[in-house]
Amino acid sequence: MATRTSEAQWEGNLRDGAGKLKLGSGALECAYSFASRFEGGKGSNPEELIAAAHASCFSMALSAMLSQAGHAPKRVHTTAKVHIEKVGDGFEITKIELITEAEIPGIDDAAFQKIAGEAKVGCPVSKALAAVPLITLDAKLV
Repeated sequence: MATRTSEAQWEGNLRDGAGKLKLGSGALECAYSFASRFEGGKGSNPEELIAAAHASCFSMALSAMLSQAGHAPKRVHTTAKVHIEKVGDGFEITKIELITEAEIPGIDDAAFQKIAGEAKVGCPVSKALAAVPLITLDAKLV
């Protein structure tokens, strides 16, 4: 199977330093900083990248599981919200919210909710993030 690579460089101290990150595919190269991570400044941050990874992985897993159950989706759109909070002397990711809307012909809500719940637990990124205390799912058919 595939091995994916990204890289990051940081220069300076935590508060005033700056970093650059680059995806191995070349699809993204951007700056990150203390301000972009904790104060809404310009640039990306690790939590935003985790959110993108989780939203895309969950959408793909849900699509695959729906298709395997005979309900090919027209569209699955997922937003992931990663919460980082001060805990003790450091910071922790304390919660991830997955919010998904899916357009799937011929499925009832109960079957959709069951498959969505299985996708939340089964997608590879969810498994990798199992140490996060709370991962929620709000799934809606549209």
